[in-house]
Amino acid sequence: MGTFREKVKIANPSNGISQEIQMVVDSGATYSQVPSSLLTRLKIDRKYKRKLKIAIGKVVERDAGEISLSIKDETLTTLVIFGDEGSEPLLGAVSLEQFGLAIDPVNKTLLPVPELMLSAKN
Repeated sequence: MGTFREKVKIANPSNGISQEIQMVVDSGATYSQVPSSLLTRLKIDRKYKRKLKIAIGKVVERDAGEISLSIKDETLTTLVIFGDEGSEPLLGAVSLEQFGLAIDPVNKTLLPVPELMLSAKN
């Protein structure tokens, strides 16, 4: 599947400091990732640690925090990985699921999809 970018706004949910950026849409990445320097400028706290398998199969540990993420007309709080310097901002699968979005690889766009709710009753 080819990659494409989506214009989003990321913000610190505590103080409202924000910035618009382009993120590579990457459903193969579990979490969204933003270079550490940008998250530091937004004063995002390093609250968590996550173990992540990188492309070469090695497991690495990275800091994580929470950002407000705005895609189109919706804003949600999501987990973000503090990425290496020079790394591309990635819009990962968890964030896409939270927004109820799927990837249209032909038209290189995000599409709203019905989300699943497991219940025995209607």
